[in-house]
Amino acid sequence: MSQELERLKELSLAENLGRLHRLWRTAADAELIPLGLTHPRWTALWKLLRLGDNVSQKVLADALEIELPSLMRTLNQLEEQGYMQRHCCEKDKRARIVSLTPDGIEMLKQMESKIMLVRRNLLAGISSQELSEFERVISLISDNALAVLHKNTEQDNKIPK
Repeated sequence: MSQELERLKELSLAENLGRLHRLWRTAADAELIPLGLTHPRWTALWKLLRLGDNVSQKVLADALEIELPSLMRTLNQLEEQGYMQRHCCEKDKRARIVSLTPDGIEMLKQMESKIMLVRRNLLAGISSQELSEFERVISLISDNALAVLHKNTEQDNKIPK
């Protein structure tokens, strides 16, 4: 019986982490929709800023943990809005480089203040020490998940086909 209870607790942790992610995303989306940005659009802009701008579409897709074809529609929309542009890579003509425009940089300034407000509101009542510990634990769980995925990938590659 105690093993079943432990499994339920583990499931509850996963459910709570999933719920936290959805709530955080919904709160951020609600602040950014008035700027004309859907979740895929603002996360692509935000990630592009964090990557340092002028990166390949493939690098951006990998950083967002989505497939390149899934990113293409979002990039088209951001380009239509005038927030970013694409051009061929000088070193590899097949690769397309994504760059922020001046309007995109201005939009990111507006986004940043709204995102920081959401962050402050969601983290209200949590000490910096508690937040650091929470981030440390989440990082450990993420590292463990990557190790499990890597191990499973290695095992899949050893199975004769």
